[in-house]
Amino acid sequence: MVKLNKIYTRTGDDGTTGLVDGSRAAKHSDRIAAIGVVDEANSAIGLAICALTDPANVEHRALLTRIQNDMFDLGADLATPAVDGDFTPSEMVLRIADAQPTWLEEQIDALNANLEPLTSFILPGGSEAAARTHVARATTRAAERVMTQLAEQTAINPAALAYVNRLSDLLFVLARVLNEGGTADVKWVPGANR
Repeated sequence: MVKLNKIYTRTGDDGTTGLVDGSRAAKHSDRIAAIGVVDEANSAIGLAICALTDPANVEHRALLTRIQNDMFDLGADLATPAVDGDFTPSEMVLRIADAQPTWLEEQIDALNANLEPLTSFILPGGSEAAARTHVARATTRAAERVMTQLAEQTAINPAALAYVNRLSDLLFVLARVLNEGGTADVKWVPGANR
């Protein structure tokens, strides 16, 4: 269990931050950038939750709250450099497990089951809840881009990369659900303003 008595430590005043293994990384490094954008995505999900005030959305709130917990797991995973490419979770090492992206796939399938197939690209809008969910989706895609950039330099847990990829898909489908099952989606009209 985490216990924080003091919020400032002054250890980062030199422009570095501590990783789980005790090493330090520059605050502008790709690893810390990836952790930061995951945090931004998690915050955007929190804003989406705030827009789900209708009692009919209690399951969607629970879904996104569970995902927020997974996003902290993802940040911990990224903050723990692999030893010899080993991404095995343990009591002391928190990793995204293969079951987590699989669970997202199950949620996507369930949410998508009652939606009409897309016949056009849609604009990120509609209801406030859907628009906020689209912001979370776009921020999740940004996190994925930074994570894949990091993966070009050092080994990253494949399940973590799969998780962030599936999450953006889930947020897209959820935004459609929140737009009255897709009927209130705002369709893209190519070249409409030429």
